[in-house]
Amino acid sequence: MNTITATNFLFPGQKSVYRGKVREVYNINDELLVMIATDRLSAFDVVMPKGIPYKGQILNQIATKFMQLTADIVPNWLIATPDPNVAVGHLCEPFKVEMVIRGYLSGHAAREYASGKRILCGVTMPEGLKENDPFPTPIITPTTKADNGSHDEDISREAILSKGIVSEEDYTILENYTRALYQRGTTIAADRGLILVDTKYEFGKNKEGKIVLIDEIHTPDSSRYFYAEGYQERQNKGEEQKQLSKEFVRRWLIENGFQGKEGQQIPDMSEDYIESVSERYIELYENIIGETFVKADITDIHNRIEQNVLSFLKV
Repeated sequence: MNTITATNFLFPGQKSVYRGKVREVYNINDELLVMIATDRLSAFDVVMPKGIPYKGQILNQIATKFMQLTADIVPNWLIATPDPNVAVGHLCEPFKVEMVIRGYLSGHAAREYASGKRILCGVTMPEGLKENDPFPTPIITPTTKADNGSHDEDISREAILSKGIVSEEDYTILENYTRALYQRGTTIAADRGLILVDTKYEFGKNKEGKIVLIDEIHTPDSSRYFYAEGYQERQNKGEEQKQLSKEFVRRWLIENGFQGKEGQQIPDMSEDYIESVSERYIELYENIIGETFVKADITDIHNRIEQNVLSFLKV
């Protein structure tokens, strides 16, 4: 199926292009950013060789929806979405940290915990927890923001401040915004019969020096969701949780001998497997948003995106 895994557009006023693991960001006249959500799939900080149909559209539309649903508590960068795969917003200077917040012992935190560690990013995790148990209160475990192909690294609040990566005044705002967004996300998820297990947020400063939310929010790439129904029963029985996230991709990769470590080969993804991943992402969208997913026309996805962005920039 037709996917978009790389772009090479030249828009009016274009100053530069930043290519992240999944998104490509075009700087327009040092005023606007055109962010294109590609169909690339990243896991363990490694970009997989094949794209996933509709993945970019799904991520972009989820992020857009949650930007709208949280704009009353945290300002964000978004101006418009001229194409299903595209968001346009104000140019911002991003902070070089990602704000990860965890309400439950899952994923990376659970793997660290199982290895015997009880401190994650300077935060103490209590004894006696099972995988997927809730923390007494959500914990913030930031990471450094890596460039494409590099690994994000865990970092503590103390290290962020001591290294001058973020000022204490700004970091306090980032923490407060992170907790407010997670609380709102938790409430919205509960209305959908879901548990927002953990997520990450990225922030930047606009030209007025105001801290705003940027990039994606509450998508299956940046977040982990459990189904609320049966959660406690599964925990009591020591069973795996039924979840909505790209953890299913990570598990498949682990089962096939890949965790992004040196010398490991990315396993081949068959067309059937890629199709199944696409279907899972559509399932994620419909459960998280609570609406039927409408597939965009992907007959000529590059041309569609280019024409829609050009039309927007001429307005």
